[in-house]
Amino acid sequence: QVQLVESGGGLVQAGGSLRLSCAASGRSFSRYAMGWFRQAPGKEREFVAGINWTGDTTYYANSVRGRFTISRDNAKNTVYLQMDSLKPEDTAVYYCAADQTYSIRAYSSEYDYWGQGTQVTVSS
Repeated sequence: QVQLVESGGGLVQAGGSLRLSCAASGRSFSRYAMGWFRQAPGKEREFVAGINWTGDTTYYANSVRGRFTISRDNAKNTVYLQMDSLKPEDTAVYYCAADQTYSIRAYSSEYDYWGQGTQVTVSS
């Protein structure tokens, strides 16, 4: 069992930055691939970024590639999402998720554990 708690969301102007954190408790955090997803009002939950067990492989949605960076610190049981050059269309609730597999997967149904989400609002 893994419990996930996100933090770091908030209100920011377009062009600004935020850093989300996801703290994990439970066993074997380093054995989970981690992902960030987001869900805007009236839209489906979508994949944003993922990172494998060891943190040496990452993958991004086209909409955020070059602006967002995912990383992890297995010693601290934490995964991060650095978000730069934010746009109003990035406004959503952001969720972190844990997938008990080595590789990155982009489908929400494949993830085993989810956090409660943190709101990110980007004003124009």
